[in-house]
Amino acid sequence: MGSANGLTNGRGGHPLFAFGVITDVQYADIPNGHSFLGVPRFYRHSMLVLQRAVKSWNNNKNLNFAIHFGDIVDGKCPKDQSLNAVKKLVDEFENFKGPVYHMIGNHCLYNLPRDKLLPLLKIPNLDGGRAYYEFSPAPGYRFVVLDGYDISAIGWPHDHPKTLEALKFLRERNPNSDKNSPNGLEGLDRRFLMFNGAVGEEQMEWLDCVLRDATNMKQKVVVCCHLPLDPGASSQEPLLWNYDEVMDVIHRYDCVKVCLAGHDHEGGHSIDSHGIHHRVLEAALECPPGHDIYDGGHSIDPHRIHHPVLEAALEYPPGTIMLEQME
Repeated sequence: MGSANGLTNGRGGHPLFAFGVITDVQYADIPNGHSFLGVPRFYRHSMLVLQRAVKSWNNNKNLNFAIHFGDIVDGKCPKDQSLNAVKKLVDEFENFKGPVYHMIGNHCLYNLPRDKLLPLLKIPNLDGGRAYYEFSPAPGYRFVVLDGYDISAIGWPHDHPKTLEALKFLRERNPNSDKNSPNGLEGLDRRFLMFNGAVGEEQMEWLDCVLRDATNMKQKVVVCCHLPLDPGASSQEPLLWNYDEVMDVIHRYDCVKVCLAGHDHEGGHSIDSHGIHHRVLEAALECPPGHDIYDGGHSIDPHRIHHPVLEAALEYPPGTIMLEQME
């Protein structure tokens, strides 16, 4: 997904700030293939999608920054090429004339462990592999980037406490020998798969503190995570293991207005019980040659999306999502 997002003042469409987004590039120097559902995947072409996105961002003089929602390279990337492939993609992001904020996804972690990955993606690494952080792009606004693989069976050393916690979690909830298989799981239990993960207790406490602080400072918050946080915006399988606990924390406060995610390649949109917009972005990997990523994407009807703070979430060609602030 490559697009430009902005928050506008609601009077003439002038953005308070704007930013580019892309997710699930999943580049690999291998022939085209298919997902386990049979959806075509264009591993080499995804590099061109990223290059077009960066060019589009640079042509839009109003963009302040860009966000990459994870899965920079694909798990099928030959492992002797993983390091150079990630560096190659990061170099493409560096062609954007502004800051780029990254987050990690499962395919990132199939290729490189956290200690190698985080420095390459310039993710602040404060506490031995921590990959969650925040930033404020404009007065009155704060972006919170979650680490959806904080508790995960991938990315940490095999004997790490977070790996062991994740494996125990999966054993208790998924009886299949292949923990990436949802066979026999029903409803929302189908999210208990090894390619997902969870937000840990320490990160949950951090999130609560950040949202409390944002509330006290009267800031509006956008939450970003590779994994979707609302079943209405995603199929069941890609959801964060403990999305419900994360949303319980978010719903304690009124400051969060939008949650953005990747991982579910088809994309989606919902408005939850507290009026928060959830937008899952389509995968760059599945953009066919000769097309732009927004072709076939989910359009959002502006006439049926209303919010006490955000007047509308509109998807404009070419794939531009704009959030308009009401007075």
